[in-house]
Amino acid sequence: MAVINSYEAVFVISLKQGEEAVAEIVNKFKALMEKNATETNVDEWGKRKLSYPINKETDAYYVLFTFKSEAEFPAELDRVAKITDGVLRSMIIKKEA
Repeated sequence: MAVINSYEAVFVISLKQGEEAVAEIVNKFKALMEKNATETNVDEWGKRKLSYPINKETDAYYVLFTFKSEAEFPAELDRVAKITDGVLRSMIIKKEA
């Protein structure tokens, strides 16, 4: 039987390509989590100023995902985030029970 853990993932998404591109990226990760995780929750923080410029951008769109999954899924989620154009930064952490 697989062990299910709780996780949080924050994505910082570029605003360069417009709001439609941001919505596509958010929906892409929502679909990926619905397929591989349970008890998913999406908290869109919206457009915020960055503490420091990333790729000459000073504003970005923040999204927080909370979910429960098997231990293998966060690694796959991180891999997909790294190869997705428009994701400036991402961080996935395991929450303590």
